[in-house]
Amino acid sequence: MSGNIKLLSDTLAAAKAEGRSALIAYLPAGFPTVDGGIEAAKAVFDGGADVVEIGLPHSDPVLDGPVIQTADDIALRGGVKIADVMRTVREAHEATGKPVLVMTYWNPIDRYGIERFTAELAEAGGAGCILPDLPVQESATWRENADKHGLATVFVVAPSSKDARLAEITAAGSGFVYAASLMGVTGTRASVGEQAQDLVRRTKATTGLPVCVGLGVSNAEQAAEVAQFADGVIVGSAFVKLMLTADGDMAAGLAGIRALAAELAEGVRKRA
Repeated sequence: MSGNIKLLSDTLAAAKAEGRSALIAYLPAGFPTVDGGIEAAKAVFDGGADVVEIGLPHSDPVLDGPVIQTADDIALRGGVKIADVMRTVREAHEATGKPVLVMTYWNPIDRYGIERFTAELAEAGGAGCILPDLPVQESATWRENADKHGLATVFVVAPSSKDARLAEITAAGSGFVYAASLMGVTGTRASVGEQAQDLVRRTKATTGLPVCVGLGVSNAEQAAEVAQFADGVIVGSAFVKLMLTADGDMAAGLAGIRALAAELAEGVRKRA
């Protein structure tokens, strides 16, 4: 069975045709439970997300700030497995028909087996993988398997990336490019800043792939700001924080993230 890279590309292209950015939401699998994580993914789609990234919880999430680290810890203590991540992808995609990716550090895939992971992700209806710590020069085997199974390989670029490095990264990627808006870890920020705009401009000079911005966006105003120059706006910590503050009240948590997704979806549709 082939994965859904085409659905991802078509979704991003449709948003562009509407004259807006796509809204991409991030949520970890297994948080607050496996079933709860599946319902959360459906809720952000219901609210207006175009794409959802499902995080594979990791004990040392180097790109992630304290909010997502806390959620990952809850998921890991709950015993989340890769099979649960695949189930989350499958059920979120089947319920909505929308593209679902996995965001994961490299070590769990390496241990699980590249062929096995890509085959199972494609079978679950996944659209691809975001791999923040896989060096491009070491990615050939992954990309070969991802291509074979119809999965996008999304690499992360940062403000520190030199132009030649950006070109190397974007040439190897597919689906879209994840532009980290600032140096540091995930988390909500008071301002997303000019660094992100400059990074998007430099990245777009190297590729025809959509460039989507993450790290720091937490409200409709920031989403509208980033939507002026990026093809997609990625929001994670703000959703996870709402689920954490719901403190076990699943209905309240789902209502909160659905409402935030609706606000953000409105934000990415605003034109300057």
